[in-house]
Amino acid sequence: MKRTACAAVLGTLFLTGCHTITEELPTQPTKTPAGVVLTVPIPSIPVVKSPAPAPTATPVPPAPAPPPAPAPEPAPTPTPPPSAGGCGTPVPPELARINSKVHIRGASRWTLDSTPIVGPDGDFCRKIGYTDGRLFCPVRAEGAPDRVACETYVVGRAKDTGRPGPTWYRDGRLCTGVASGCENHEDNQFALYVYAGGVYQPCASNGICGQVIADR
Repeated sequence: MKRTACAAVLGTLFLTGCHTITEELPTQPTKTPAGVVLTVPIPSIPVVKSPAPAPTATPVPPAPAPPPAPAPEPAPTPTPPPSAGGCGTPVPPELARINSKVHIRGASRWTLDSTPIVGPDGDFCRKIGYTDGRLFCPVRAEGAPDRVACETYVVGRAKDTGRPGPTWYRDGRLCTGVASGCENHEDNQFALYVYAGGVYQPCASNGICGQVIADR
């Protein structure tokens, strides 16, 4: 009786096992017809791009250093003034004009006189004795021992006589004697003898002239 029971049990297990194996057999794959290409989708893989390199800034060259300042030129040596020829200190400034007038009205001739005037230089005028605030004045006060020397310093020498003082003209012509209507004073180039009427001009060597009209 024990053998029958065991056989029955084994038979039951065998049947159960066979049924189970049959159900779990793998199914056959579906055959692809001839000439048909099997398309298998390939998943796209995103491409991760590397970040573009940051632009490199163009280096700015440093500003050139300013050129060194040129060395200062030596101060020019001042031109020494012409010899004062006996005119003391203070030496007169430049000639501004020549004042001219009829000094003496004689029966046979008149005498003209001329006075150089310098300026504008109020300080110079004050130093030589003109304390009224004037800017133009003679080269020296009346009676100064070096007045003639200072007048010669600013006027120069006459073209016709070569003496210190102005060159005299009557109506644009040199005064050469009685026949010309005028002649230079014998010992003073700043004075002139007049025998006929006309326009008279005493002129310095720098071209500055005075003027006086003699209507005799």
